Amino acid sequence: MKFAVDKIDNGVVLLENIKDNSKVEVSLDKLPLDVKETDILVYKNNKYEKDDNEKEERLRLIEEKMNKLRKDR
Repeated sequence: MKFAVDKIDNGVVLLENIKDNSKVEVSLDKLPLDVKETDILVYKNNKYEKDDNEKEERLRLIEEKMNKLRKDR
């Protein structure tokens, strides 16, 4: 499963499931040390790992959408 890091607050991380938008709270100590908001995490083998390629792709798609919206004004 893939999750977007939505919010980090007081040692608790709010993750959003990319497929169904459900949310789950996870203790910060269960995640990679350098995790930050907007990161994409993959849960496999009972642990979370960062997916930098997925993050870059999602950011690129968002940028494309924003550029299109600016042009359509």
